[in-house]
Amino acid sequence: MTEATGMTQTDATPEFEAPTPLVTQGTETQFQLIWRAFRAHKLAMFSLFVLGFLYLIAIFCEFIAPNDPHDVNARYTYAPPQSIHFIDRDEDGGWAIRPHVYGYKMEVDPVALRRSFVPDEETKYYLHWFPKTHETKMWGMFTIDRHLFGVDGRREVLFLLGSDRLGRDLFSRLVYGARITLSIGLAGIAISLVLGVIIGGISGYYGGWVDNAIQRVIEFIRSIPPIPLWMGFAAALPRDWSALQNYFAITLILSLIGWTELARVVRSRFLSLKGEDYVAAARLDGAKDMRIIMRHMLPAFTSHIIATATLAIPGMILAETSLSFLGLGLQSPVISWGVLLQEAQNLRALADAPWLLWPGVFIVITILAMNFLGDGLRDAADPYGSNH
Repeated sequence: MTEATGMTQTDATPEFEAPTPLVTQGTETQFQLIWRAFRAHKLAMFSLFVLGFLYLIAIFCEFIAPNDPHDVNARYTYAPPQSIHFIDRDEDGGWAIRPHVYGYKMEVDPVALRRSFVPDEETKYYLHWFPKTHETKMWGMFTIDRHLFGVDGRREVLFLLGSDRLGRDLFSRLVYGARITLSIGLAGIAISLVLGVIIGGISGYYGGWVDNAIQRVIEFIRSIPPIPLWMGFAAALPRDWSALQNYFAITLILSLIGWTELARVVRSRFLSLKGEDYVAAARLDGAKDMRIIMRHMLPAFTSHIIATATLAIPGMILAETSLSFLGLGLQSPVISWGVLLQEAQNLRALADAPWLLWPGVFIVITILAMNFLGDGLRDAADPYGSNH
C-alpha cells in the first residue's frame, strides 16, 4: 500500500523536531530589580526630581541667592513680592525680551496712616545672569561676588518673594534656610540609622532578656511627650554656645529620640531571619555573630532599611521646624525654614505680609515629596511581590 502511493515508511513518519531552546535572560541584581520597580512609580520619580532640585539649591545656596540674607534695609520693610516681566520696549520703540522688575513706590493710607508699596512702572531694574553683586563665602572656603542671577550692582531692589520686618530678602533667606533644614534631616537620620540598626539588631538577634530590656527602654522613650522632652533638652543647652554648636546639638537631640522606630523595624526583621536555613548553616559553619549579622542578615533587608529611613527624614525636618518655631531650637542669626516661620507668629504682620508663609509652603512640598519617595522605595523594596 505504501509502494502504491509512492511513499516510503520513512516519508510517512514525521521527522522529530528538537524543541526550540529557551532564550535565557541575564539575571538582574537586587538593585536593578528595585530600580526597575521604582521607575514604574511615577509619583515617586517626580518626588525624586523635586528633592534633587531642592538639595541642589541647598548645596549652592551662596551662588543662587541674589542678595545677602542678612542685609537689613529699613526702607523696604514688608515689601511685597515683585513680579518678573519679560517683554519690554527697546530704544527704537519696538518690543524686546528683557526680564525686569518694577521698583517700589510708597503710598500712605490717609485714614489708617498705613504705609504700603505699589509697583512703580517708571522704574525698571533689569535682571542679568551672573551679575556682580555682593561678596560671600562659598561653602566657607573661598569668596565669590557673582551669583546666578540678579541686578547688576544693586541688591536692595530685588525682592522676588517679598521682604520681612527688617527689610531682608525672603527669597535669599529661603535659599539659605534650605541648607540647614534639609541637612538636619539627613544628619539626624544618619545617626538614628546607626543606633537603630545596632540596637535593633542586638535585640532581635539575641532575644531573651536582652530583647526585653531593650524593648522596655524603647517603650519608655516613646511614651514621653515629645514637646516637653524637647523643651528639657533645649533648656539644658548652654546659652554661650555658637550657632554651629547649637545646630549639632539639635541634630543629636533629634537623633536620640528618632532611632526607636527604626530599631523596632530592624528587630522584627531579625526575628524573622534568624530562623532561616542559611543563617543556621552559617552558624554551624562556625561564623561569628558579627559576620552572620553583617554578611548574611543585614543585606537581606537593606532595601527595607533605606525605605524606612527615607520615611523617617520628614519627621526629623518637622521636629526641627517645630523646635525652631517655638523658639526652642535654632535661633537667629542661623537661617532655617523653622526660624523663618517665627515671623509668621505675629498675626498682625501676617495679615499685612502673607508672603511670610512661604517657608511653610516649602516645608509642605518637601515633606510630601519625601513621603512619596519613601512609599515608592518601600513598594520597590520587594520586587517579587504581588504588586510587581
